[in-house]
Amino acid sequence: MLLRAYAMGVFPMARSRDDAKLYWVDPEQRGILPLERFHLPRSLAKTLRRNPFEMRVDSAFAEVMAGCAESRPGREDTWINPRIVELFCHLHRLGSAHSVESWQDGRLVGGLYGLALGAAFFGESMFSRETDASKAALVDLVARLRLGGFRLLDTQFITGHLSRFGAVEIPRRHYHRLLHRALDGSATFPLHPVDWRLAVAGDGEIERISNGRGQIEI
Repeated sequence: MLLRAYAMGVFPMARSRDDAKLYWVDPEQRGILPLERFHLPRSLAKTLRRNPFEMRVDSAFAEVMAGCAESRPGREDTWINPRIVELFCHLHRLGSAHSVESWQDGRLVGGLYGLALGAAFFGESMFSRETDASKAALVDLVARLRLGGFRLLDTQFITGHLSRFGAVEIPRRHYHRLLHRALDGSATFPLHPVDWRLAVAGDGEIERISNGRGQIEI
């Protein structure tokens, strides 16, 4: 049912971590991050050239979800309740949900998770315990999606953090057209290490390729 819901353009959220109910959300304005227009800030590119993080994929999926749901200053609660954790961990075991992780000195310091369906990737949430850790995970994700032939990166909503990378809002009707085209395609989520420079360089050009609001209660 969850996979069918995403294919229809809706996604689940909880009102809080203690709310056992889920709600289907279908925003009038949908956030996406156009893969062909991804913007990598020069300051972050400079940081990534120092290789401050070890990037891993799917090595700590449940821990990434826990990191995304943990309390932090300015956001003491979360929309990720135990039911969402259970559902996405099951999708991860089926090979449909993935995590991109930033590690430092053997510690998980940031990451993100989401769902791959056809040539669409639905980014769910991200977290950071060290400066730029979640940003590095986002850059690594974009590199993987471009290498794997994905057409759509859905961010659900827009934040100032995502806007700096080129994320935009589009009307629901436009989003559904992009979604249907992406679902008609096929893509492979790469599990091997990729070169972050496959995303985009600071000037917006590809630098190098490497293989190295309506709610319905349910």
